[in-house]
Amino acid sequence: MKTRRLISTVYGMLMSSFLALVLVPTHVFSDETCMSPYMAKIVGQEDYVYVWTLGQVGVGDEQDKLVTVAVNPASPHYGNVIGHTSVGGRNEAHHSGFTDDRHYLWAATLDTSKIFIFDVHSNPSKPRLHKVITNFVKASGGIVGPHTTYALPGRMMISGLSNNQDFGGRTALVEYTNDGTYVATHDMPTDEDLRGAVKTGQLADGYGYDVRALPRRNVMVTSSFTGWNNYMMNLGKLMGDSEAMKRFGNTVVVWDLHSRQPKKIFDVPGAPLEIRCAWGSNHNYCFTTTALTSQIWLIYEKDNEWHAESVGTIGDPAKIPLPVDISISADDKHLWVNTWNDGMSRVFDISNPHNAVEVQAHKIGDQVNMLSQSWDGKRIYFTSSLLANWDKAEVPEGEGVPQFFKAYDHSNGSLSHRFTIDFGAEKLGMPHQMRFGAYSLYSKSPNNKNLAELSQ
Repeated sequence: MKTRRLISTVYGMLMSSFLALVLVPTHVFSDETCMSPYMAKIVGQEDYVYVWTLGQVGVGDEQDKLVTVAVNPASPHYGNVIGHTSVGGRNEAHHSGFTDDRHYLWAATLDTSKIFIFDVHSNPSKPRLHKVITNFVKASGGIVGPHTTYALPGRMMISGLSNNQDFGGRTALVEYTNDGTYVATHDMPTDEDLRGAVKTGQLADGYGYDVRALPRRNVMVTSSFTGWNNYMMNLGKLMGDSEAMKRFGNTVVVWDLHSRQPKKIFDVPGAPLEIRCAWGSNHNYCFTTTALTSQIWLIYEKDNEWHAESVGTIGDPAKIPLPVDISISADDKHLWVNTWNDGMSRVFDISNPHNAVEVQAHKIGDQVNMLSQSWDGKRIYFTSSLLANWDKAEVPEGEGVPQFFKAYDHSNGSLSHRFTIDFGAEKLGMPHQMRFGAYSLYSKSPNNKNLAELSQ
């Protein structure tokens, strides 16, 4: 992939590094445990969950949309959809993330590569479409499929999945300012251009998926999935295509956060997906799970060097449970792992991060993808959809509905179901990424008691 011009000036990059240094929070808290440590924190009960939802053929308006669910038990609308904002067409809605001030939610799409930016601070109960980035591919120099939108100080770091040359898995990180101005493209290291990185194994595939940061160690970590050709293909067809199945990522890369340069490339076979980093001030490690090989991997620092190690097995790998989303508890003691193919959510004891041990397993539905837990671990939410062409069209009798949002209480250490929203019956579509909203973030309270969206 050709080297791309950087629009940002040297001054801009220096300022970004300076901000990253001086704005490292002294208390790295967040409401959802997968959030950026730079982000503003919800204190107490979340009021809303914003669900980035794929448009579904034959369902409602068939458009991607941001759905707002009331989740504060003090609200008379608790457990219900209170509104949604459709964005026009089906773009393969996937992941979303807030800016560091939490005023705006960046909702990305994997097919059209559009990014929809919602104002969530003016009225948290009614997110408003503020801006649409339509030229992501052109601005970035050919990157396709913006995935993770991750908050850095004044910036959004976006991981790509593909490129517009061969629509395979080689891709890059793309950096924007909070107001939606393109800054720079940071190519993933490849065998042809390691960009100064050191290979610790055999691979430098250039693939991308998730991105997370450990500011206290000046580190970013990225994982790897597959390109547009694969993720937009029908799942049955993909699984039967032996050549296509070879085109999945097998690497994790550790980066220098301030310089945006890759440092080390690790072989992590089987498509490592979500990355979740520990919160403890002396816990310099992150976890990822591999979709195709059902392993938990630890990316950790020891003696000022970074290493990668397989530390646990998820279900029966021979049955391809397909690990998808993961969530680390705020005390770094437990890792939740959702497996899409069997609809399970498993809890692993990671008190010893080098030995993940399964301690709980819960059946959530016929398929399950994303989960979000509150910082105190008392509330956990699940959604069902993975990708439009991969989701199951029907579920066996007794397995519930195929497309859902489910809320659970976890205050006593076990899951207790609170409510389910059937996104099919509500004519909303296929629910994917969840993000929390609250009036407390903006020193606001509802001014219309007819809405009665009350915060505690």
